Amino acid sequence: MNKLTHIIIITILVLSLPLSAQRPVENIRTPEYLELQRNLASGWNTWHNNNMLSQVYLPYGFSLSVALRGYGINYLRDTYKVSRQIDRPEELIPGMRSDDGSYTSMTVLWQGNEVIIESATDGDDLVLLITPQKTTYFLKIVIEAGVNWNLPGAVGRNGEMLFGEFDDRTFRVGATATPHRDVFVQTTLPSLVFDPDETIGIYTGEERTLGEIQRIIDRNRQQVQDRADQYGELADAFIAMQGVLAWNSIYDPESDRVITPVSRWWNASIWSGFVLFDWDTYFAAYMMSLFSRDLAYANAVEMTKAITRKGFIPNYIAAHNNYTGDRSQPPVGSFVVHQIYKQYQEIWFLEEVFDELLSWNRWWVTHRSNGPYLSWGSHPVEDPNYIWGNTQEYAVLESGLDNSPMYDRVPYNEEKYILEFADVGLLGFYILDCKSLADIARELGKVDIAMELDHRAHHYTQVLHTLWHEEDGMFYNKRTDTGELCKKLSPTNFYPLLARAATQQQAERMISEYYFDPEFFYGDYMLPSIARNVPGYEDNSYWRGRIWAPMNFLVYQGLRSYDLPGARKDLVNKSYDLLMKRWREDGSIYENYNSETGRGDDVKDADSFYHWGALLAFISFLENGFIE
Repeated sequence: MNKLTHIIIITILVLSLPLSAQRPVENIRTPEYLELQRNLASGWNTWHNNNMLSQVYLPYGFSLSVALRGYGINYLRDTYKVSRQIDRPEELIPGMRSDDGSYTSMTVLWQGNEVIIESATDGDDLVLLITPQKTTYFLKIVIEAGVNWNLPGAVGRNGEMLFGEFDDRTFRVGATATPHRDVFVQTTLPSLVFDPDETIGIYTGEERTLGEIQRIIDRNRQQVQDRADQYGELADAFIAMQGVLAWNSIYDPESDRVITPVSRWWNASIWSGFVLFDWDTYFAAYMMSLFSRDLAYANAVEMTKAITRKGFIPNYIAAHNNYTGDRSQPPVGSFVVHQIYKQYQEIWFLEEVFDELLSWNRWWVTHRSNGPYLSWGSHPVEDPNYIWGNTQEYAVLESGLDNSPMYDRVPYNEEKYILEFADVGLLGFYILDCKSLADIARELGKVDIAMELDHRAHHYTQVLHTLWHEEDGMFYNKRTDTGELCKKLSPTNFYPLLARAATQQQAERMISEYYFDPEFFYGDYMLPSIARNVPGYEDNSYWRGRIWAPMNFLVYQGLRSYDLPGARKDLVNKSYDLLMKRWREDGSIYENYNSETGRGDDVKDADSFYHWGALLAFISFLENGFIE
């Protein structure tokens, strides 16, 4: 069963559960954080997940959406097909945009038509510039007015104007072109319909000419470019990274918050709302700390506040109170929170998440100990309606490496609820978590807890040392039922560097004998998610041989702690080149890439606008000192 089929089945089952079986802990947010979310969820932006051509004004939910009418009954609205595996008729090519919605640009390809749609804010007003590039005979441009998420309000049309009426606010919407009456347009919303034979300007508030709208668009576009240009040769990479994160930032009406799920396709096609995956969301928060304090805080806090009653951050939390009750995912939260804190130095942010992160840290020892080691697992849930978990398959999912050959034929202990596998990667993650959380505890003056965490970091570092194989020069995983060393290497075998648990000499051996050896990892495109000589690499399917940005990022973080300039430079350059080649070709940022060709579009299960792919570029910002 592939991952997508597996997730769809899970989602259908979860939606049938009683809410009491699904709801995680209700955590209190501080006044500072609530104010941050109020500020985020305000003004014009592309807040509606299912329509990237819709501008919504929060908190009212008033929307202006661009739709296209074609031949016969063909009508394009609710457009979000950036990901190429979606079976939808449109193709969207995202362009430059800001994170706060002050400027966006999108090219729409549909039925032989090509239209560029730009938006910009001017104070509290919105302007749209719709520029047809290539059109067919039947094309019409439609501007729809609506109210999203069943919020209170009314919309209508008055002459050649649209309007939105709310308790304390009225929106007026006009156009620089003359709309015409089209009784056959396929919408039930108040709308303006235009022929595509000229550039069309749309505005709210005071009347504006096309020239005035173009000047506002040009001004705001230049502001985005100026911001990117601060990064010199990395300007294009900044535009790509900011773009994929900003386009995937949405409003969640269920919890009245702004969040950044992995992609709109995952939200709409599988989860019927949104999904936040554990380590994906933390990595998104870290990237956003480069350009948006509020988005960085929001995603780190919301993922952390998803903690379950059992005391762990779940593998995912999704719409309809859906979350994984049997398993977690790699513990990167404390590391990311500490790195974000270094950028902004606001103690309340640490106070907001510390208790949950500490609970999660302690949970691993209580629930994932395997003798002296730690192992991935999936425990049973005390609810008869929760019908999955407590199997080898779900224990592997906790690793985040859903189908990695590392775990092929590794047995699952049904009494301990864990894999019979001493995992080098998990130990590396956990030591890093202990060290990062200890630093946070010291910032908060929690000396006793810092000492507790330091002790655990030291203890598991000593445990990790027992997995070093001197003759081979590598940290090996080990079967805990047989004691057999597992020599199927993955980038996770380099994670002792991430934990700073290896000596300089050990690090040099690992890099020279494995990283730079084409039999294992080296090549034009890196890093493969399993060594090239491991059976399963040739499958080129998800974690079976493909390149994943978080692995490159984590190995790079490990290299930063050692004097390994050759490998560090090599990984930075290859990661950057891999991302930017595809971005410059077609605006894609893939979930994963082919390790032989560098392509992302050669398989069905590589979302082409998945935010953690931008970690490939983020590495360069770290390397060049633009962020801690």
